[in-house]
Amino acid sequence: MTNGQSDGSQPRDTQDAPRPKGSRPRRSPLQAAIYWSAVLGVWGLIFLVAFLAMFATDLPDTSKIFDVKRQPSISYLDRSGGLVAVRGTQYAPPVNLNELPAYVPAAFIAIEDRRFYYHFGFDPIGIVRTAITNARAGRIVGGASTITQQLARNLFLTPDQTVRRKVQELILAVWLEAKFSKKEILALYLNRVYFGAGAYGIEAASQRYFNKPATRLSVGEAALLAGLMKGPSRYSPLSDKARAERRATVVLDEMVENRAITDEQRSLAFATPVRVSPTLASQRAQYFIDWIDEEVRALVGQPTEDLVVETTLDLPVQTGAERAVRQITARDGATRGVQQAALVAMDGEGRVRAFVGGADYAESQFNRASDARRQAGSAFKPFVYLAAMEAGKTPDDTVVDEPLTIGNWEPKNYTGKYLGTISLETALAQSVNTVAARLANEVGTNKVAAAARRLGITSRIQTDPSMALGAVEVSPLEMAQAYSPFANGGFAVRGYGIERIRTAAGKILYDHNVVKPPKVSVIGTPALPEMTRMLRQVLISGTGTRARVPGYDLAGKTGTTSDYKDAWFVGYTGGFTAAVWVGRDDNTPMKKITGGSSPAEIWYGFMATALPRLNVQTIPGDPTIGPDPIGDLIGQSSDPVAETTATAPEPAQPAIN
Repeated sequence: MTNGQSDGSQPRDTQDAPRPKGSRPRRSPLQAAIYWSAVLGVWGLIFLVAFLAMFATDLPDTSKIFDVKRQPSISYLDRSGGLVAVRGTQYAPPVNLNELPAYVPAAFIAIEDRRFYYHFGFDPIGIVRTAITNARAGRIVGGASTITQQLARNLFLTPDQTVRRKVQELILAVWLEAKFSKKEILALYLNRVYFGAGAYGIEAASQRYFNKPATRLSVGEAALLAGLMKGPSRYSPLSDKARAERRATVVLDEMVENRAITDEQRSLAFATPVRVSPTLASQRAQYFIDWIDEEVRALVGQPTEDLVVETTLDLPVQTGAERAVRQITARDGATRGVQQAALVAMDGEGRVRAFVGGADYAESQFNRASDARRQAGSAFKPFVYLAAMEAGKTPDDTVVDEPLTIGNWEPKNYTGKYLGTISLETALAQSVNTVAARLANEVGTNKVAAAARRLGITSRIQTDPSMALGAVEVSPLEMAQAYSPFANGGFAVRGYGIERIRTAAGKILYDHNVVKPPKVSVIGTPALPEMTRMLRQVLISGTGTRARVPGYDLAGKTGTTSDYKDAWFVGYTGGFTAAVWVGRDDNTPMKKITGGSSPAEIWYGFMATALPRLNVQTIPGDPTIGPDPIGDLIGQSSDPVAETTATAPEPAQPAIN
């Protein structure tokens, strides 16, 4: 059918009819994408501006960008006002970037921000790369902070890990990039960043770790300092040398890859040892400062401003003590196995005038003067004899030196021989073991322990029979304060090193004279003069003759433990006491070192220089004694045992003596 018949389809003109007036043509997919991208971009920009404005409302003041922000420092002065050391912040004048070797700033750029010269404050590429790395690891293994961001954080912000702080860090980083050149930003960074150990800025760090200006840093030293940026405490060469070395190696590899140095320079850095100083060259008496530094913070809390601590230390006396320790340990180290020594000296009030915690602070910072506990050996015997004197014995009383059994214990003398009938004075001077054991058993080891504790021993004292021969672990500080009552007229003291703590402006925060306890008598008469009489004889005809300094009234006691593991000399004059210990940190035996050898010689070397400065008096407690009692008494002894054994070494056999 051709007319009037339909095939079911719409007319062609109906399909192509024009759109109603005012309707919009449909967009192509490309046009739609462009349109919606623009819409989202506008709204995103609006959101970003609002977001940044919200976090920018409380941005810190940037007008003081060049003001130095640092932690408070503590300056330690000796008793005459001389500077001993400074702990806390060390800040040096800013270093000129042009004066540094080129590889110094290059080390920091290589390890901290390789695209430093190409970004505008933050590194999008670095952020993406770090995000991928962290995602693969399933944890945070690295950050993407640029040098500029780190500077912004150091100058203006806290280290809090919050979204607000991170956004503000980005804002400030962009601001820094707009305001300063790359060179100025890098200079600010190097002069303000914290390097650990109280050092702010590369100059202070170079002085602190290497005792040299930053302009003289080697490639290896620059790499070590740059490595600290990941964690000044964790990667400090002072706390973990091996970890610091591994981190420095990573820095050197990055420097090569970044073309900051050549392979040859890296090889040379590996071949050149980096020598790290444990303290500034200008710091002195470091064991002493370690000892009181913790107490300062306990007394006044964490410093919020610079403090000045007036100490009891006497620098010239301290210098003599360090010299004496160093000379004798060096002399007897290789040949006789002497590895370490400690010395504590204090006056009759307990003021510590000299304090040496080891042979070399640079080699070991362990403080043997206060923290080590070593067996006292025969240096403990004066407490046994004091208990006996207080129980009614006298130096002239006689006792028989013969084989002795107390329970299952049989104390032995060094030679295996026995002297027969001798006085208590001779027994103490010659450090006879059987007599000390017999006395302690007679008066009671509990009373001996009570006497030692009353005089100043604070460590645990076991009361087995062997305690009479010094099977008690004590520190040199304890021994010095426990002998001090013999030197000061019988009064207890507690060794201390801090006189006053004040702010730099002069406000007194602590004063020892305000809080010190009243004097307490712990040795009466006649026990006090009797003990001094016997302990003088130790230096006249006994085991301590090498400690005698001519022209001075001196008394003391040697001490040696079994197998020569520890050796002591503790002695005193009027109002001044010094204790010396010698031994090895691994508690292995020395080669026949007794209290009458190395310790007595250290004591002599120290006292020979200290006594003229101290202007000491005779030992109190005996009105019949003249100005030079030892000089008067030498040669007067009628005791044949004392005369024939004056230079004999102190007993030091398997039994602790």
